[in-house]
Amino acid sequence: MTRSPEFESDPVPDREEFLADVLAGLSRAPYALSPKYLYDQRGSELFDRICELEAYYPTRTELAILEAQGPAMAERIGPDALVVELGSGSSNKTRALLDHLDRPAAYIPVEIARNHLGDAAERVRSQYPHMEVVPLCADYTRAFTLPRPAAPFARTLFYFPGSTIGNFDPPDAQAFMARLADLVGPGGGLLIGVDLVKDAAILERAYDDPEGVTAAFNRNLLTRLQHELEADLDPQAFVHRATFNAELGCVEMHLLSLRRQSVRVGGQEIPFDLGQSLRTERSYKYTLAGFEALAEEAGWTVEEVWTDPDRWFSVQLLRIPGEGSEHG
Repeated sequence: MTRSPEFESDPVPDREEFLADVLAGLSRAPYALSPKYLYDQRGSELFDRICELEAYYPTRTELAILEAQGPAMAERIGPDALVVELGSGSSNKTRALLDHLDRPAAYIPVEIARNHLGDAAERVRSQYPHMEVVPLCADYTRAFTLPRPAAPFARTLFYFPGSTIGNFDPPDAQAFMARLADLVGPGGGLLIGVDLVKDAAILERAYDDPEGVTAAFNRNLLTRLQHELEADLDPQAFVHRATFNAELGCVEMHLLSLRRQSVRVGGQEIPFDLGQSLRTERSYKYTLAGFEALAEEAGWTVEEVWTDPDRWFSVQLLRIPGEGSEHG
């Protein structure tokens, strides 16, 4: 670890990398882009609205688990933990954890949208004035360096709520969790939200809400292409769709072309037929046994699992075998 300034920043994707990823994603069949590009400032704000929708069960279900089982989680985690939240967003689940922890040493929110990160960090600072908060602007899907807080800490706990692990294809999820295992070290932990397999109608409604907020969230990616990459396209010429892919066990979000058209970006013409899809996200749903196998392949041991009564969602505490040591 390195000592941090007031606001730490690791490299995040710049325009050239964004363009390269877009051109790569539109050069293969079927067209597909990484879901991380959904989360600019506007996308992050829209996702916060999604989390408040009746159709989007993961947020309220996970919060209910955190509130009911927070004391048990805190006992398992132990005192003086350094809490590193990945993809902190608005940090609306942060308080549900921090309120129960015994003397958390410091809090490091990690987020790719810098303005959103700064706002969330200030909210946490105001709620916990005696706890050090070190926001880190970084793309957590890539290698990053953890800043060092001023206070000593007993162990590092990665906090990864919201079932975002489902956005990784399983081999990528395993590789990502293995990187976290290397960062956290022996005795370190990972408190992670994992969405569970359930009826397809419930899943599809959660990702295609009646209010149309998820549709706006998805189409915002096209607006980013216009504004940041000077793409020649009409966002209204695409429609949002979410379907459950039973073969892969995931919900897929798509932007479907409403007509035959060409999108020009980076000096290239990308043809779209009527109904042709640009896939923007996959969200995998797991069985408890399936996720345990994935975690073990990445070097983690599942120590405890908490679920809601309907077993729609789980919060799981994973640990790296071995004893942690005092840091500082």
